[in-house]
Amino acid sequence: EPEEAAVRIGRRVVETMQARTEHGYVFRIDLRLRPSPEITPIVLPVDAAISYYESQALPWERAAFIRARACGGDMALGIGFLNAVRPFVWRRGLDFGAIEDVRGLSRRIRDHYAQGQTFGPGYDLKRGRGGIRECEFYAQIHQLIHGGREPELRAPATCDALAALASAERIGAEQAASLAEAYRLYRRIEHRLQMVDDRQTHSLPTEPDALEGVAKLDGLADGAALLALLQPHVDAVGGIYDALDGDARESLPEAGSALEDRLHDAGFPDPAHAAQRIAHWRSGGVRAVRSPAARAALEAVLPQIVAALGSAQDPQRAILQLSTLIERLPSAVNLFRLLEAQPALLGLLTRILIHAPTLAEALSRRAELLDRLIDASAFDPPGSIAALAIEMAVKADVEEQFDHVRRIVGEHRFALGVQIVEGVCDPLDVAAGYARVAEAAIQIVSDAAVTAFEAAHGKVPGGELVILALGRMGGAELTHASDLDLIFLFTGDFSTESDGSRPLGGTMYFNRLAQRVIAGLSVATAAGPLYEVDTRLRPSGTQGPLAVSFDAFAKYQAENAWTWEHMALTRARCVYGSADARVALDGIIAKTLATPRDPAALHADSIKMRADMTTHKPPKSELDVKLLPGGLVDLEFAIHVTQLTNRKSFNPHLAGAIAALGDAGLAPATMADAHCLMTRLLVVLRLVAPDLQTPDPATCALVANVCGASDWPQLLDRLAAVRQDVSRYWHQVAEE
Repeated sequence: EPEEAAVRIGRRVVETMQARTEHGYVFRIDLRLRPSPEITPIVLPVDAAISYYESQALPWERAAFIRARACGGDMALGIGFLNAVRPFVWRRGLDFGAIEDVRGLSRRIRDHYAQGQTFGPGYDLKRGRGGIRECEFYAQIHQLIHGGREPELRAPATCDALAALASAERIGAEQAASLAEAYRLYRRIEHRLQMVDDRQTHSLPTEPDALEGVAKLDGLADGAALLALLQPHVDAVGGIYDALDGDARESLPEAGSALEDRLHDAGFPDPAHAAQRIAHWRSGGVRAVRSPAARAALEAVLPQIVAALGSAQDPQRAILQLSTLIERLPSAVNLFRLLEAQPALLGLLTRILIHAPTLAEALSRRAELLDRLIDASAFDPPGSIAALAIEMAVKADVEEQFDHVRRIVGEHRFALGVQIVEGVCDPLDVAAGYARVAEAAIQIVSDAAVTAFEAAHGKVPGGELVILALGRMGGAELTHASDLDLIFLFTGDFSTESDGSRPLGGTMYFNRLAQRVIAGLSVATAAGPLYEVDTRLRPSGTQGPLAVSFDAFAKYQAENAWTWEHMALTRARCVYGSADARVALDGIIAKTLATPRDPAALHADSIKMRADMTTHKPPKSELDVKLLPGGLVDLEFAIHVTQLTNRKSFNPHLAGAIAALGDAGLAPATMADAHCLMTRLLVVLRLVAPDLQTPDPATCALVANVCGASDWPQLLDRLAAVRQDVSRYWHQVAEE
């Protein structure tokens, strides 16, 4: 049988390699790193090994695989196996639990080899405190934490790993240099030890003469010189490694008055209620804190959690929000370990829980979103569309590509939301950042869908898919909750067929392809949701085909489009397609918008549309800056009617259109400030008050601050003033 044959071959290889003859031996073989070595055969089926690593492998086995490579036999099979277990080794989320896992292994090694821990004769160079293992473990701990997100840190050799970690600023350059220097010295002395009698030993000799012999092999005078050479390195490595444990942290009392006293001292106005929340976490009734590892991680960070929540403006609300987050998570181990390792994140998490329910909900689905906030770069605006597209693109099948896009988009949207909560970025810049992220996602998802579709159906000669964005996406000013208003178009002759093995007519081809793109952008997967896509602005609305040709689009706009469709077209912007297609589409739009029209009919249509909108979609509250009288919709109507009436100042970016109309004397100068204030408020409220109800006082203060007001009353006064300005402008335009 194959299993038995493989075991016999493996045994023969081992015997051949380590059998001693008159010529010596080749190498010693250690088979103890295989899964469950005490009960498994020396050769395992690949599928059985993969199953083991996916379900029950131990933390030290992850560290061991950092240095794994295929080195013999069926190399392709070996490489395939390593690729299959890569997600087990390199976890995408920052895994600060690795510190405790590997530290626990280190403590067990120290206990087991207790006789080699004391520095001096008999010291174990490999397993002793400050020795070879601790150099390796220090590098591997940081590789396991960060290597899932930073492939450049996955170097198998210890010195290379230390250099990569220092280059990425994951460890200090001095620490890396100290560890690397010690490691090279240890390995050199280890060679000297093993040159004596060809023994596999790592311990310095206890006999003075033997110790002196090893020293002289290294060119040193005597054993004392050897110890003097080693000791500063042993002390340095031991100190660096021990610092991973940090300072000893106090524990939180289990229950009763002692716990309530601590909570009262921390700032909780109702310590009994807070104690009930903590007791609930500790009870084992919460799925995310049910395992021993999760409970241990919780206890380790609880004192810090209590201190952070107690210092919040509303401690009771903060602890309730955190409790909701924990109860929604499948496992909270990594969240607790992350907070323990990065205490500064606790304050940020508290502010997110109090001010931004939208972000808190995202965290309940993907706690690893906090990982991105460790780097200061998380508070920088997203890069260009091209840079974001490169980050989102992976060489994978279409479903893996879609999942990857969802992860990257989720991380960027979360980080942009946090920038608002922290008040480090203008909401207008955040809105532009949301739009760049969305446009990059459209490009990558569309590319992946096109590639997969062409593999099945070929290409339509002379045809390509083109995507036109309108609304807030066209104007590149999205909120956290914005959907994407898109129109799908195609070039070429709709009567032709694709050239693949399963040909389709041109119209059916691009309609099905558009459906694939929409599914890629909107269908939620294990990696989370992406965007809602709204295609109702396409020619003939929901009654028309999903994708139409350029010729059909141009004809519809010239002969059949309603006034509101031309108003929407003023914010149209091509977000997917070749350069030639974009130029051609821009020409169709420019020609449509430049067409002379009857001002009276235009004004009558716009007034009726606005009245219908008020009837069917009234404002939700006094904070609905979009739909309130004098709000953003009134401003947009006034600007678009002015543009179409005068056939000038067309710009998909509303701020640019307002500026151009202002320069032409066609819009009041106050409209620029009105647009900025209401857009800022819209972006912030979509994040912190998605129901558009007045938030609690602490969040009101945050909203006022990021919108440039001294306090909430001043913000409301400014909003009332700009709404009056917009109402006057809209009525002026409508009555002309």
